[in-house]
Amino acid sequence: MNQRPVFLTRHQQEPRGEEVPELDLDSLIAIIRRQWRVAGLCVAVFMVLGLGYVLTAVPRYTARTSVLIDRGNRQVVEQLSTIGGTLDDEASVLSQVELLRSETIGLAAVDRLKLQDDPEFMAGRRNPVLAVVSDIRAIFNVRRWLGGNSQSRLDQIETGRREALASLLGNMKVSRVGRSYVLEIGFTATSPRLAAAVAGAIADAYLTDKLDAKYDATRRAGNWLQQRIEELRQRSLESDLAVQRFRAENGLVTANDRLVSDQQLTELNSALIVARADTARAQARFDRIQAIIARGQSEAIVTDALDSSVISSLREKYLESSKREAEISRRLGEGHAQAARLRQEMAEYDRLMFDELRRIAGSYQSELEVAQSRERQITLGVSYATDVSVTAGETQVQLRELERASETYRNLYQTFLQRYQEALQQQSFPVTEARIISRATPPAAASEPRVSLVLALCLALGCGVGGAVGAFREFRDRFFRTGDQVRDVLGLEYLGSVPLVELPSSRRLPAVPVKGKVYRKNEVSGFAAEHPSSAFAETLRSARIAADVHIDRPHKVIGIVSVLPGEGKSTIAVNFAQALAGSASVLLIDADLRNPGATRALGQHAEEGLLEVLLEGRAPASAMLTDPDTGLRFLPAVVKRRIPHSSELLASAAMARLLAQVAGEFDYIVLDLPPLGPVVDARAIAPRVDGFIMVVEWGETSRKAVKDTLNAEPQVAGRCLGVILNKVDAARMKLYEGYGSSDYYASRYSHYYHEGAS
Repeated sequence: MNQRPVFLTRHQQEPRGEEVPELDLDSLIAIIRRQWRVAGLCVAVFMVLGLGYVLTAVPRYTARTSVLIDRGNRQVVEQLSTIGGTLDDEASVLSQVELLRSETIGLAAVDRLKLQDDPEFMAGRRNPVLAVVSDIRAIFNVRRWLGGNSQSRLDQIETGRREALASLLGNMKVSRVGRSYVLEIGFTATSPRLAAAVAGAIADAYLTDKLDAKYDATRRAGNWLQQRIEELRQRSLESDLAVQRFRAENGLVTANDRLVSDQQLTELNSALIVARADTARAQARFDRIQAIIARGQSEAIVTDALDSSVISSLREKYLESSKREAEISRRLGEGHAQAARLRQEMAEYDRLMFDELRRIAGSYQSELEVAQSRERQITLGVSYATDVSVTAGETQVQLRELERASETYRNLYQTFLQRYQEALQQQSFPVTEARIISRATPPAAASEPRVSLVLALCLALGCGVGGAVGAFREFRDRFFRTGDQVRDVLGLEYLGSVPLVELPSSRRLPAVPVKGKVYRKNEVSGFAAEHPSSAFAETLRSARIAADVHIDRPHKVIGIVSVLPGEGKSTIAVNFAQALAGSASVLLIDADLRNPGATRALGQHAEEGLLEVLLEGRAPASAMLTDPDTGLRFLPAVVKRRIPHSSELLASAAMARLLAQVAGEFDYIVLDLPPLGPVVDARAIAPRVDGFIMVVEWGETSRKAVKDTLNAEPQVAGRCLGVILNKVDAARMKLYEGYGSSDYYASRYSHYYHEGAS
């Protein structure tokens, strides 16, 4: 529908670049409204394909058996042998899954059941559709053409086994149950019995392979260990003999796991320490008694003096004489003869005690000399023993190397001997780390096709493909749909929209045109005049308001242009001129000298027109046609030959004189100009046009094309009064109405428009 614009300025906003609009809830809802039919069609197609597959698919049955990686049995095995390895980590369990999927297990199951000879297993029933597709692919298999007759050169039995193996692996599924040590084996076939038999055969082949693998491993390990044991035994004997020979050659005699020289050195070191202590003690005693004798200290005491009976006796006598001398001196005086005699006795006793001390000092000196002599002898012994020990230590470096080699070979020999005994026991101990905990049984119901899953998948694919197609259509929709797009992209006024007009078949036009009058070829040429209350006419009135507001001249020259041919600009020009003619004097000039659409609509019978006026100088009034209903004057373009320089004619002085001449007679001069894209005629006459009205075909003309064209035509873009969207599909345009936009409320004022004739 059209829009009632409010013109504030020539350019209300700057044009924006061609950018992807932001998606919000309203935009998503609008996209869904526009593309739901495409999405629904895709969903319907995929659902039909899904139903077709379900109806033609061959029922398939899946049998399952469970195998437990038995930790208890593994512990028994580990007690007997360390060859088996551990299964504690997840990688080991997943390795068992890959083992179940291997060719070894598959071929064992094929051979156990002789599946290559089972026609039901090898051929089975196939989906008719898939069978046809497979046959077509086989026909066009270029590799088979180029391979020649290679099949005949291969062993037929081995070929059959390989084909059976490929079928088995393709229909088998092995999975781990959660984080447990349980592996579930599933096999799908067209027969419940066959599915259960193959699943059970795979599990049995897995257990047998585990036992065989363990037996082969232990047997190979036993043979290898036996060879290594003999080699290690010989090396152990040789290394022990080398140790003993080295000891004998270097005199490395041991006692209690120690060298005799080391033991002697230890004992001498201990004796040397004791001797040095004795020497120090004797030296101290001798020095002490020598000091006493040198100072003449009779009262000084040493240990041996206390133990001496002579000194004790002399000291008692000395003390007794001293006591008596003191008493006599006190009673009789110090000069008494008895006192003098006693003092002489005391002096004698003192001399005798010093003599005894000198004798003790002599014994101390003898003890010191003995201790020093013993210390010197022990020191010499330590020095000799040290030299012997150092020499033995240097030799022991080589001895220890020989002993380490001997110990290594002895330990390896014992370890390998123990492993060999365990390997022998393992060969006769049939235990494996796995066991079957759930046997496969023929399933009661088919597992394929899963109707709900197939239909759900088809629904999801349909929605996905439909959404992708719808999104692609939205992304590729680069045309003008709403007035907001006109304002945002071009920065021009949106004058309104012109809906598609359906021509009624009831009314008949005059059969014969009248000379000098307009002859309407079809009713579209006068639709706005005959339906003044229609949305068509309202849009044209909006264009007139734009011209009156922006062109401040009494005589207005308005050009009607488009970017591409076929957008309906001539129809808009004719109806716009007729709408103006109802209240003003209007002249319509068909200035499209290459494709005169207005002339074909109103003056196809004209004999002269614009070319004659410009080239031959005829009077404009003689070439004009008159519309008796509206009073419109029309100057057609009668093109009798190809005009190569139409732009020069429109820009010529004759055209300028024509416009100046008719400007005084008409209020509005409407020019139906050529499109901007293919020719430059509109640019040539642009300086003489007061304003342009751009006509854009709704949903057909690219926004980028219009924008680039206007950017390349600044004279036209600078005088553009606005844009009219032509040939609008009103039913589809509702799908592009954004919430809050002017188009969103079009239904609320649609009752103001009446398409019927007035």
